Amino acid sequence: MTTPHLSVVVPVFNERDNVGPLIDEIVTALRGNAALKGEGFEIVYVDDHSRDDTLAVLQALKGTVPELRVLHHVSQSGQSTAVRTGVKAARGAWIATLDGDGQNDPADIPKLLAKRAESPADVKLFAGWRVNRKDTGSKRWASKAANAIRSRMLRDATPDTGCGIKLFEREAFLDLPYFDHMHRYLPALMQRAGWKTVSVPVNHRHRASGVSKYNNLNRALVGLRDLRGVAWLIVRSKRTAVREL
Repeated sequence: MTTPHLSVVVPVFNERDNVGPLIDEIVTALRGNAALKGEGFEIVYVDDHSRDDTLAVLQALKGTVPELRVLHHVSQSGQSTAVRTGVKAARGAWIATLDGDGQNDPADIPKLLAKRAESPADVKLFAGWRVNRKDTGSKRWASKAANAIRSRMLRDATPDTGCGIKLFEREAFLDLPYFDHMHRYLPALMQRAGWKTVSVPVNHRHRASGVSKYNNLNRALVGLRDLRGVAWLIVRSKRTAVREL
């Protein structure tokens, strides 16, 4: 089996109506794309123990989409764990992530790949930046406030860390400290590890089906705790250059 150049990791929970259309868009965006250097891609869906028939829909699609792989959590574990499960199972050296609700546009993945091609080798994360968000007013307000607080505390020079579409090196990601909700702090964690990150403007769309799994209050309460933890990690980090003699 040929090792793919890119693995597209998509965590899902109760997204049965969004699975098929999003996979079609991923395939359209990436099949035959020159940025993949002829090495192809794979799509790794991680079902976080959905209560609906998301898993059955994914299993059926495997028969028509050869790039598709499906992993299933036997208990619900959250988005960060689902992302990490997918990255650990991925065979590509580079990972693209998308939210499973269809609000991220797979057509932006080639844009991230193109940005990688023109960037120095020490840039290990290309983070999507939703310049025109299509969420509710309350969610946009909450996100703007959270980004301002995060930026002040972590100084990660990233306008939108919550955007689900990202491109990063698999090896660099797996070297990061793991904790729940870590996917929202990848730029700061990558920078802590000594790598550079770049934000890339991307499209953002209305959710076509289903309901959001977040509410503003819970996200705010968890976010404050996580921010303190990430700030502590940054302060306590130590990087040392190594030479082999």
